[in-house]
Amino acid sequence: MKIWKLTVGVATAALMAGSAYAADVTLKFGHVGQPGSLFEASVNTFAECVNGSMGGKVEVQTFGASQLGKDKELLQKLKLGQVDFALPSSVMSSVDDTFGVFEMPYIIQDREHMKRVQAELGDTFQAAAQSKGYRIVTYFENGFRHITNNVRPVNKPEDLAGVKLRTPKGAWRVKMFQLYGANPTPMAFSEVFTALKTNVIDGQENPYAQIASAKFQEVQKYLSITGHVYTPAYVLVSDKTWNSWPADIQAGLQACGDSSQETVYQKAADLEVELLDVIKSAGVEVNEADKAAFIEASKPIYDEFAATVDGGQELIDTVQSLADGS
Repeated sequence: MKIWKLTVGVATAALMAGSAYAADVTLKFGHVGQPGSLFEASVNTFAECVNGSMGGKVEVQTFGASQLGKDKELLQKLKLGQVDFALPSSVMSSVDDTFGVFEMPYIIQDREHMKRVQAELGDTFQAAAQSKGYRIVTYFENGFRHITNNVRPVNKPEDLAGVKLRTPKGAWRVKMFQLYGANPTPMAFSEVFTALKTNVIDGQENPYAQIASAKFQEVQKYLSITGHVYTPAYVLVSDKTWNSWPADIQAGLQACGDSSQETVYQKAADLEVELLDVIKSAGVEVNEADKAAFIEASKPIYDEFAATVDGGQELIDTVQSLADGS
């Protein structure tokens, strides 16, 4: 973990150094990630790039741990001009159904697959965001999600029967876990630790980076490695705000968004190894779930997405066709 702490420390130092001068433009970047999370490191990487490369013209100030609001509040604040950047993930499926394709279980195979999807369908997702008043600067990630709970190890979908499981506030995730037999309970991320500790809910599902940084391993007995959904995270701005910035500022911000993505993906891959060990060392019982059983049980959610979302089947087909690089 020494390298991880050093990386965050360098980013923090750069931000502190950046605040020593008065930038022409100061931009607020709010997110829900806890200290030590992938979200925090990702946002700091972007801010470090901007603050170091734009010659004092622009300073990005970062506010994590829901300091400026939870995901839905941040989306609203973007439109009101009270926040300049946010890093939503699953909640985007509630902004526009197009983003719900990432809620389809096991549709994204790995990060190289995600890069191909971004290259092929980037204009589609950008149009969906702009239709709701937003703009995607680049894609970071939340990661591959796994299930923790205090009831039993989850090997197959039927093991989720009756488990009260926190989910993000996205309709497709709720539908998916209802299909598996769980009792999905949408809840803001900042409320999950207390809800687990007080047995208001039995479990939750998140990538290792979110599980470990939020210390869920302290209040959970079982971790089941399901990898059921890969969730991108979107560096998001208001389209109106973006268009108010001069072209040179837009170009500098876009360049830092693009260059930060590879660093974020590498950190995410490293953390998948490091943080699984952290979770295990807390005494959590870990099992590999039967992914084939989950994939088989997921067909109805694909059918519903294809039938109810405009262009849904085409989206599914395109994403799946890019899995092997073809």
